[in-house]
Amino acid sequence: MRKYISEFLGTFLLVFLGTSAVVIAKGDALTIGLAFGLAITISAYSFGGISGGHFNPAVTTAMLINRRIGVVDAIFYIISQIIGAICASFFIQVFVKALGYKTTALGQTDFPSINTGTAILVEGLITFLFLMVILNVTSDDHGNSDFAGLVIGITLAFLIILALNLTGGSLNPARSIGPAIFAGGSALSHLWVYIVAPEVGAILAAFCSRLLGSEY
Repeated sequence: MRKYISEFLGTFLLVFLGTSAVVIAKGDALTIGLAFGLAITISAYSFGGISGGHFNPAVTTAMLINRRIGVVDAIFYIISQIIGAICASFFIQVFVKALGYKTTALGQTDFPSINTGTAILVEGLITFLFLMVILNVTSDDHGNSDFAGLVIGITLAFLIILALNLTGGSLNPARSIGPAIFAGGSALSHLWVYIVAPEVGAILAAFCSRLLGSEY
């Protein structure tokens, strides 16, 4: 149970701090990227020692494929992550409403400037790169556990900055599910992209990381 609570809290922090930078602080691309990146770093060092610090269904999928986690734990990790993201978005909606802002703008991910195929490519590619970093920096063979949280956070920040004006830079189905449920509209109708593309990217990364010897 401690592992699932940790996944809930870590994902809550990620979505809460990251989307707050978007809709409450109204930050620029650098601010938003750093908010998500530092949030995952905080979560990793705070809760990673308990659960391994996934905070992302795509990460859990890759870890399952590479046998770093069992099926039952993987299922409950993903459930905990999604619930954490939904709860975080609920509080963001409450605070946005208190400020008198539009409750249809909750830091949701969408791609108004590009087509669906390009959006899938963007999210798949950046998630693939993100998971390649995660799987190798946390590898028992050649990883660096002392700095893993920092490396992962920096990587997430830069990938979000890169993709922000394309797809919103999700790399995480739970991160997109939470805001979309409350914001509705095209973010909800396009949600499947932010579930399928990151999962595909994660699956490819899981197999490619083996070529670099990340798994025994």
